[in-house]
Amino acid sequence: MRRSEAQEIFNHPKRQQRKISWISLLVWVGGGLVYLFLALPMIVIAFSAFSPTPYPEFPPTHFSLHWFREIASSREWKDALTNSLILLLIVTPLTTILGTLAAYSLSRLRFRGKEILQSCMLSPLMIPQIVLGISLLYIFTSLGWVGTFTSLVIGHMLVAFPYVFRSVSVSVSNLKVSLELASMNLGARPFTTFYRITLPLIRPGIVAGAIFAAVTSFGEVSLSLFLTAPQTMTASVRIFNYIEQTFDPGVNAISVLFIVIAVFVFFMIERTVGLSKVM
Repeated sequence: MRRSEAQEIFNHPKRQQRKISWISLLVWVGGGLVYLFLALPMIVIAFSAFSPTPYPEFPPTHFSLHWFREIASSREWKDALTNSLILLLIVTPLTTILGTLAAYSLSRLRFRGKEILQSCMLSPLMIPQIVLGISLLYIFTSLGWVGTFTSLVIGHMLVAFPYVFRSVSVSVSNLKVSLELASMNLGARPFTTFYRITLPLIRPGIVAGAIFAAVTSFGEVSLSLFLTAPQTMTASVRIFNYIEQTFDPGVNAISVLFIVIAVFVFFMIERTVGLSKVM
């Protein structure tokens, strides 16, 4: 057989289609296994939360809402969830505003030591949170703020700030300065340009930063352990202490609540902004 004929047979459309179909099948199977691996912990937690027994079991023998009713009637869980929600509502907007202003300012200003200042703003990502917790404990003890909401707000903002700063910095770096200059050349003031031109264009980065700040604040444990008190205990610290003492599906029920809230938030983001623009 000639070489040209063999090459023609190899490049036959049916042979290429069969080769592509095998590749597509492997990609789908590999992707499905990865998604299953990522979703498996949530599946186990979700099903175990409906277990009627005093200990988690998967799969449960039959489904029951007993532990959801236990959480709903518990004063301690209600207080912990309330504290976490209050912190989230305070930390998220403050961190988003400060992170957005810092990212925009550093992207537009030119001065010596700019890179060092950027590294300092991102340093909480590199420093272990237990070290940050110990240092903040010493500082707030001297000020008499330990166990107050003020200390928790400052601590959570410190941990969440780098996420907002980094997300907004990426959006600002993709923004053309010529658009802002054109707006001001047409008579718009700097504040009007920032409000009407800059903010809408960097909105995906701001939304992404706000999401990261909210998630970080709501699930923060390491730093909160040093700054919390019985009256200001957050849900994450309550879960940590609860697991040390008991091992019932009550924690799983709380986890299911967190999962439902996260899915709802992502659904609303997809409907309003689009996940592809913030992730």
